[in-house]
Amino acid sequence: MGTLSGRMMKPQPEDVASGLTELVEGNTAFALDLLQQLGGEPGNVFFSPFSISAALAMTYAGARGETERQMASTLHFTLGQGRLHPAFASLLGRMVEVGAAGHLRLHIANSLWPQAGYRFLDDYLAACRAHYGVTVRALDYATDPEECRRRINGWAERQTEGRIRDLIPPCIPDALTRLVLANAVYFKGRWLTPFDEQRTEQAAFHLAAGAQVSAPMMGHKCTLGYASLDGLQVLELPYAGGDLSMIVLLPNEVSGLPELERRLTPPRLAGWLGQLARREVQVWLPRFRLELKIVLNRMLARLGMPDAFDADRADFSGMDGRVRWLYMAFAVHQAAVDVSEEGTEAAAATAVLIKARSLPPAVPEFRADHPFLFLIHERATGAILFLGRVANPLGGGPQDG
Repeated sequence: MGTLSGRMMKPQPEDVASGLTELVEGNTAFALDLLQQLGGEPGNVFFSPFSISAALAMTYAGARGETERQMASTLHFTLGQGRLHPAFASLLGRMVEVGAAGHLRLHIANSLWPQAGYRFLDDYLAACRAHYGVTVRALDYATDPEECRRRINGWAERQTEGRIRDLIPPCIPDALTRLVLANAVYFKGRWLTPFDEQRTEQAAFHLAAGAQVSAPMMGHKCTLGYASLDGLQVLELPYAGGDLSMIVLLPNEVSGLPELERRLTPPRLAGWLGQLARREVQVWLPRFRLELKIVLNRMLARLGMPDAFDADRADFSGMDGRVRWLYMAFAVHQAAVDVSEEGTEAAAATAVLIKARSLPPAVPEFRADHPFLFLIHERATGAILFLGRVANPLGGGPQDG
């Protein structure tokens, strides 16, 4: 298939624009695939599909053969190596612009942590620097893997303002580790129209099982993007500056979330968002805090990329030029969100560890007092930064391995 630089010819501006649209569409499809996988277990869900896609895109840049094909299919990377990474660079540049506007805090960082002295292809490292803005810091996993883990986790904690800690668990890096790829996303934004804390009151939140809990319910009446559709209500809550917003998808029925998740596809989501119209709405939304840490290996294998995790079949020769020598040993994602009257703080980090083988009324009421989905997206591109399910605002969620 040629060298990485040969596969990444500099695209024309119109190619980047069309590639950005196609990339966001693919990332949205992957985000909903992940939600379906996580949705198999009851409870709250919260993750950053953007962080996972970015970390895996850097890994995909070094994939070849059947491993490359499986990753492209699973991640909905339809552009091919030559256009995908410039499109990611364009998307990351858009996020930098949003963060630099000063209305909110949005920070995205990528890093590579190679084994000191191990020879990675210059083309691979140059492409990661050019398209993902990575910092490259060599570590000595052979001598002190625990210190290497501590340094990578410290980086993730700093990049997320302390919200993501101990991303990589103990005993994961070892003497066979050759590379860790990491992405971190941090967001903190005020609502364009904050909720009045004086109006927050304890109220019943109805659980899907028929029980209920008492939760702090925030309320206000204002003009927002709103749609009442077949079986659900859709609400858009913009953040200050107008570049990012939270979309809340609320089924009409208390037990309607499984059906909503079954119906949720990228075209349907785009169609629902296209029907939003500004009108005065009485909003009731619970204050909530969610966290999730999940090992992605089995989930990604189930979605269609098992070879990447198989030491005998993985082909990441685009990283070091050696066929079937490196494989993806571990992929972990951690995310946290805090939604309050003032706004939202959310953070996420993803790490991929590569080893060498050896081994409706007049004024509608939007009362989110039962399970719902929500997402935080960049409005111009539609890129989904965070995606979640609130089954119980008091906590609880699935795990995987």
